[in-house]
Amino acid sequence: MDWFTASDYWLSRLVFQRALAAVYLVAFLTAALQFRALIGRRGMLPVPEFVERVPFKRAPSLFQVHYSDRFFALCAWAGCAVSAALLAGLDSLLPLWGGMLLWLVPWALYLSIVNVGQTWYSFGWESLLLEVGFLAVFLGNDEVAPPLVVLFLLRWILFRVEFGAGLIKMRGDACWRKLTCLDHHHETQPMPGPLSWFFHHLPRPLHRVEVAANHVTQLVVPFLLFTPQPIATAAAALMIATQLWLVLSGNFSWLNWITIVLALSAVRFPADPPDRPEAAPLWYMVVVLTVAALLVVLSYQPVRNMLSRRQVMNRSFDPVHLVNTYGAFGSVSRIRYEVVVEGTADEVPREDSDWREYDFKGKPGDPRRWPRQFAPYHLRLDWMMWFAALSPAYAGSWFGTLVERLLENDRATLKLLRRSPFPPDAPPRYVRARLFRYRYTTWRELRETGACWERTYVREYLPPTRLAESAQRP
Repeated sequence: MDWFTASDYWLSRLVFQRALAAVYLVAFLTAALQFRALIGRRGMLPVPEFVERVPFKRAPSLFQVHYSDRFFALCAWAGCAVSAALLAGLDSLLPLWGGMLLWLVPWALYLSIVNVGQTWYSFGWESLLLEVGFLAVFLGNDEVAPPLVVLFLLRWILFRVEFGAGLIKMRGDACWRKLTCLDHHHETQPMPGPLSWFFHHLPRPLHRVEVAANHVTQLVVPFLLFTPQPIATAAAALMIATQLWLVLSGNFSWLNWITIVLALSAVRFPADPPDRPEAAPLWYMVVVLTVAALLVVLSYQPVRNMLSRRQVMNRSFDPVHLVNTYGAFGSVSRIRYEVVVEGTADEVPREDSDWREYDFKGKPGDPRRWPRQFAPYHLRLDWMMWFAALSPAYAGSWFGTLVERLLENDRATLKLLRRSPFPPDAPPRYVRARLFRYRYTTWRELRETGACWERTYVREYLPPTRLAESAQRP
């Protein structure tokens, strides 16, 4: 069945599948280690309250049927185990139908998590992992060569990711058209990495070159994915190089890595299959072609969105995230604000009280503390604190509960932080939040002070709050 399969992509499939399994593993590990404080029964946005008001058909999930923290933990760690098994190649040891079912398990489990994750799971890379993970179910194993139509659909996702992101930039902030966005982006991005300070201080002409190269990679190169080899491989390689540059410049969860995984599926590696796979069984061909036809029909919505002048980013067009629209940084902030959370044990909170700052793992805090590399691991609270600094409206549903948990010295919440300034048996009496403006120091300031950030107080974000008053919102 040469018209149905592409035997020269067997190694591409193998690399793609193992890399995707690694991303799944990180995603499930993130969920397992953070869910209690975020969406657990006593979380900031509890799942039980969510499923009471949102019906199953709008957010299909195992947790619509039953929820407990123990059951969620079981599902998350089961996802880790299955992902690790796929990373080790267990699907290749099973019959074709067994391998497909094994790939279906992490997709169904992660769909269940995303659909009840609310604000904490509203990022585009969640839907991207689900859309890619669903297609991976039909890519087959060593029993058959990779189906051409599935390889095409993977390139179609990659095209939409890159081209959609390019369009949203050109239609959005004028700095993308003026090639000046990188004068600000490395400083104001959600979570800088250890090299972001250096990227920010690159010469401005080089920043212009970076932006221009980004436009070429996102608006021109994606069309080359559908050309004959080796042009398609070269296009995918260029995208991979661009994504690795982004990996070095900041912490973007697994967005860059899942994009690299997609690009790997378009690379034809110079190798021959060890054994000629058997012809694809009829049932497999019917299933793959039926799913492909469905996805082509559903693609109408993301295509319409891309062509629209009112293009939106990161939206799913169905409750199981089969087709989605993507994009990032349609607008770039010129000024960086950070919410600094502090507590005091004093009976009466005064400006000269002993206010102690809570230290987050990834978001900027202490000006002398250098950012760390966390991606592809996703620090969900740190990311949302960036949004909270942009506008209190982004934090209205969860910030008050965060303050309440800090006043209680809640163990699960404190695990999301790098360090609490209070011992476990002595919680603060008051917690407050203040808004600061952050900017990168210059080379001279770095040498003189050792600080990578300089911060200036802007205004009060949340007044000193006691436990009985913690329901207040910023």
